[in-house]
Amino acid sequence: MNSKNLRIILITIVVMVLSAPLAFAEGVDIASINAQKFQMITLIPPIVAIVLAFITKNVVVSLFVGILSGSFIINITGTNVFNALTQAFLDVVNRALNSLADPWNAGIILQVLAIGGVINLVAKMGGAKAIAEALAKRAKTAKGTQLITWFLGLLVFFDDYANSLIVGPIMRPVADKMKISRERLAFIIDATAAPIAGLAIISTWIGLEVGLINDAFVGIGVEADAFGIFLNTIPFRFYNILILAFIVITTLLAKDFGPMRKAELRAKESRLNNSNTQVNKLQDQSDLEPKEGIKLSIWNAIIPIGTLIVTALISFYYSGYSSIMGGEDQVLIQLFTNSPFSFEAIKEAFSASDASIALFQSALFASIVGIVMAVSKKIFTISEAIEVWIDGMKGLIMTGVILILAWSLSSVIKELGTAKYLVTLLSGSLPSFLLPSIIFILGAIISFATGTAYGTMGILMPLAVPLAHSMNPEMSFIIVTTSSVLTGAIFGDHCSPISDTTILSSMGAGCNHIEHVKTQMPYALFVAGITVLFGYIPAGLGLPVYLVLPIALVAIFVGVQIFGKKVENEECIDVIQNIN
Repeated sequence: MNSKNLRIILITIVVMVLSAPLAFAEGVDIASINAQKFQMITLIPPIVAIVLAFITKNVVVSLFVGILSGSFIINITGTNVFNALTQAFLDVVNRALNSLADPWNAGIILQVLAIGGVINLVAKMGGAKAIAEALAKRAKTAKGTQLITWFLGLLVFFDDYANSLIVGPIMRPVADKMKISRERLAFIIDATAAPIAGLAIISTWIGLEVGLINDAFVGIGVEADAFGIFLNTIPFRFYNILILAFIVITTLLAKDFGPMRKAELRAKESRLNNSNTQVNKLQDQSDLEPKEGIKLSIWNAIIPIGTLIVTALISFYYSGYSSIMGGEDQVLIQLFTNSPFSFEAIKEAFSASDASIALFQSALFASIVGIVMAVSKKIFTISEAIEVWIDGMKGLIMTGVILILAWSLSSVIKELGTAKYLVTLLSGSLPSFLLPSIIFILGAIISFATGTAYGTMGILMPLAVPLAHSMNPEMSFIIVTTSSVLTGAIFGDHCSPISDTTILSSMGAGCNHIEHVKTQMPYALFVAGITVLFGYIPAGLGLPVYLVLPIALVAIFVGVQIFGKKVENEECIDVIQNIN
């Protein structure tokens, strides 16, 4: 047994031992704890998972121990620690099974595997390499490559999962050729996934966002168009807008700071030494090399990937259309009967769609198209094509395991009442102009600890809107506060090592997950700081957004100029020597 494994076991034992007296302190079961007040003990599972992830650099072990610690707390009812530990283990198994049995989760797992199969088909048919070579001709610099990656992230606006899984594998070979670190690539993918999906007026997010806004306004007795409120929040979604601008600014200035700069210098070192030092623990790039002797064609990528994107949009519409037509809302049924393809109808269809089913449908159809192409072009036989498709799934089994564990941890956290405890702990009397900033920070903390933006929005929206209305009934103030709920949830989710989108971004870029989290964290915190100081505080004071947003953008630019340093300069070789 090596020292790392021993350390993990010792930490696990310490967590269990410390959890027992904490559980005993309030009584004998978690129900009594929740009935009286939400104690600090509810923070143990997410803290254990996050801290262990950084210490051990093993996400699977960290998530498992986090779930086990939470289940242990739930099951400890006396002094029999061994029995509680046994029940906790059984509970972990049940939660994993329940996570996989959930139709939404199963759909996400299946679409991840199917998209992995499509990507492998595209690669083995030479499509990915052809696209990479074509883009490399246009993206003749690292700046051009990063800007193209950013632009592709904007194009796949309709879903954050699809964004992470499509953009990464396409741009990874080009980024490697241009000696852009996998960490930087993962950051660009992650920062154009949830932030852009959360802003898009047609996406898999809008149904949840508009629904929560509507419920919150109904709760305070204010008649309002929820979609109109959503549109009004867009200029105030400071973190989403600023993180997108941050990518462009750091790319054009060629400046980085913190761990990301070290990662970029390591990538440049590979160019100086004429060797590739990129780390990819999820899928080795050699696995994506095309079949020997085939003619490279960009159409071998454009047709399957294009099919994936177009079919996804159609599937979203059809899923929502079916849900609405099978429902009881006569107004919406009449809308689809009279003008099924109007903007309003398309918006409502996307809002009512089941993203997991739609994405799996599109991924499966794209897989069939890819297999048919491979066989018709005589690149593979039907048996070989299916084998290549299945091989593509194998590289994503680890992603599936991590997602199942992340969902299981989320269920433990929900049962313990971690999010509600954080709300109780951090809420209190404060000046009204600080409310949007406090809500943003609170949303970030909850989302970071729970790994879910959706859940955070669901928890905070019913609390934030009534609180804002009671402090300042002006609609403009309520809109700013509403935007801070949506944006804070996305910021925390963007940073969290247990977030599914963070995990998928690491996988899509072929980057070590913990390295991705470590390198993007300072960037996300920097943008979040600007968001609060130059965004939500001025907006809370009533300054118009046409002044606040430009000032915040200037603050991002000035901050990058102050803290950032050129990656390629005369000192590059000396700095590289000091990294290792």
